[in-house]
Amino acid sequence: MNAKTTNHPAGLKFLFLSEMWERFGYYLMIGIFTLYLKDVKDGFAMTEAESADLYGTFIALVFLTPFLGGLIADRYLGYTKSIILGGILMGAGYCLMGVHSTMALYTAMTLVIIGNGFFKPNISTLLGNLYSTDEYKDKKDDGYNIFYMGINVGAFICNFFGAALYIMLGWEYAFLAAGIGMFLGVIIFISGIKHYRAFDIKKGVQEGDMSFAKICMLILVPSVIAGVLGWILPQKLLGHALVGSASTDAFIFACIPVIYFYSTLYFKADAKEKRPIAALLTIFVVVILFWAVFKQNGTALTTWADRYTDREVVNPTAKSAFNSLSLAQEVPYQKDSVALYDESFRLQKENGEVMKEFNYPVYFKNVSDTQRPEEGATVSLWATNLTQSINPAWVILLTPLVVAFFSWLRGKGKEPSTASKIIFGVFVSALSVLVMVAAVQAGGNGAEKVSVWWLVAGYGVITIGELLLSPMGLSLVSKLSPVRITSLMMGGWFLSTSIGNKLSGVLSTMWDTYSDKANFFWVNFALLMGAFVIGFVLLRWLNGIMKEVGIK
Repeated sequence: MNAKTTNHPAGLKFLFLSEMWERFGYYLMIGIFTLYLKDVKDGFAMTEAESADLYGTFIALVFLTPFLGGLIADRYLGYTKSIILGGILMGAGYCLMGVHSTMALYTAMTLVIIGNGFFKPNISTLLGNLYSTDEYKDKKDDGYNIFYMGINVGAFICNFFGAALYIMLGWEYAFLAAGIGMFLGVIIFISGIKHYRAFDIKKGVQEGDMSFAKICMLILVPSVIAGVLGWILPQKLLGHALVGSASTDAFIFACIPVIYFYSTLYFKADAKEKRPIAALLTIFVVVILFWAVFKQNGTALTTWADRYTDREVVNPTAKSAFNSLSLAQEVPYQKDSVALYDESFRLQKENGEVMKEFNYPVYFKNVSDTQRPEEGATVSLWATNLTQSINPAWVILLTPLVVAFFSWLRGKGKEPSTASKIIFGVFVSALSVLVMVAAVQAGGNGAEKVSVWWLVAGYGVITIGELLLSPMGLSLVSKLSPVRITSLMMGGWFLSTSIGNKLSGVLSTMWDTYSDKANFFWVNFALLMGAFVIGFVLLRWLNGIMKEVGIK
């Protein structure tokens, strides 16, 4: 093969490594976030509902700011400055999370939210610009696949570092490692700046673009005002939140002006633009429910791994390896756990007061009598956050297979449309929930712990759904959006992701309210199947619109 068909732009390796280390930091932080919040001794002793609510709000805002960060970079700052600024803010936020105070926690979260808004959309845009020349444009899809692998390599390896550090040294060192990873990504990005400086072209405000000031007045300001009202009014008028918590009420209220704005885009569009906009808004609604289930990896599925999964390392060779790498903890078994060791206590809040709860489900609570060790013996338990590496591992393994499968179908002229891939991705994701329903049945509804292979299988199925849906989404937005509002419709995609992320937290707050955990997963299954049915019914209409605009 000649150089033209085998080489990629020189800047790819720098962007690949920058994104790898950025995702290393982000997923390390996310992998331990709720575990840290719930930790009684060294964390914030939050309940399951409190930690899930804060987690959902956090990741919702993390995926909302890329819309603004992309617009600011596109029109004013440029991509390079925005990426460096975003990386520095995120790195500082990760490091600050290790400072144990409520003020430091919320400040750190704010830095990560703002920083991700500047970093995430712009490094992807800059990568696309590298492939804009005739020499490389035919290899853009391959370039993005390589880049996506960088994301998942970082997401895979980070949890091993996170586990070792919080076991050996404490939570603050794990968060510090996330910050160092982010700063490494910034350094690598700066070292390769000569390779993409020429592609960092500010577009400015084009004819037909909505001005940033107008966007602020029509979207941001009303959302902030509505959010403040949502935080205050229900508590003042009703004495309690409308939906779970004040933060959830605030988020719902803040979304109302944004949803109204996007609906007006449809009603004010001319006849030629109405159908493509309608198709995109439909896709946005469908994918909200996908993200609501998928993003429970940091809440409900982490809880499942922590409380209901057999994490004991029995094999002597594996035990030696896990312990030497500090990926497992030696935990003592005491029959009278209430009296003999602090780890059995959990702080609960009742009527505004913090008190001890003696029936906290410590690891041995749902271990059968025949499998419990002798009194005073210790067992080696691998770290809970290691399960966060299962999904990226599946992505790394399955991406080449999925790409090859669709290439094979394309060669036969049978490749499904982009919309079809998205809708069937939702259906496959629903099947993954059935795996967890089966896991609940296998463990007698939490009476006994189950094998980690249930989580491996569940993540494997939903990863197929992710690969059918997630990479296709932004592609569909770029293809269907009217040129004059492409950036706004990209913002709509991020908004749908953000709402789904928050909904994941809302759903997970209800975990402890289900005595039969299978019913929790059945609710998720029903939501995904509902989204699939809506999408499937509208699929012919969606495909018809895509044919009208000349895309598949």
